[in-house]
Amino acid sequence: MGIGLRDDLGPNCLHVCVDMQKLFGAGSPWMIPWSGAILPAVAEIAGRHAVRTLFTRFIPARRAADAPGVWARYYERWQQLTLDRDGAKLIDLLPPLAELVPPARVLDKHVYSPWTEGKLDAALQGAPIDTLIVTGGETDVCVLATVMGGVDRGYRMILVSDALCSSTDDQHDALMNLYRERFNEQLEVTTAAEILSSWRA
Repeated sequence: MGIGLRDDLGPNCLHVCVDMQKLFGAGSPWMIPWSGAILPAVAEIAGRHAVRTLFTRFIPARRAADAPGVWARYYERWQQLTLDRDGAKLIDLLPPLAELVPPARVLDKHVYSPWTEGKLDAALQGAPIDTLIVTGGETDVCVLATVMGGVDRGYRMILVSDALCSSTDDQHDALMNLYRERFNEQLEVTTAAEILSSWRA
């Protein structure tokens, strides 16, 4: 499948940038190697449309014992990244994204999806938004959860291929193929350059 927008971008777009945080940056045990490579494209889209950008942040549990169900086991494995340990120092957005807030907004979540806790639905309620432009990471985890929730709600979902990243190239490539081929009627995959040229302030 090709890359490109199916239709022009209208006035009712929101850029949803997923979890571009220090938590997944250099030096963190959860570092996503490609996050630095995509950061310039993400920052340019967000900088041009800061008022129409929403940054999600993944917030770890305070302690493993506070987490529900299998999340408790997850945080037993990653205790150093709970908020009582190093996590609190790493939840901030990566620079230069942090400098865009405000007017950009931040939505905190404790699970992969920004929809599960109802916060993204609440943020969009009553807003004239029909299109979500998605950047960030990881392609196969939090981006996937963000995209599928948007599809379920009927939003036009656009993924920016060179502004997405994952921990492994194989998983990233597999998900990009899935997005293009399995969901080709409901998703559009494009480039940062096309977003920047098509989405006017």
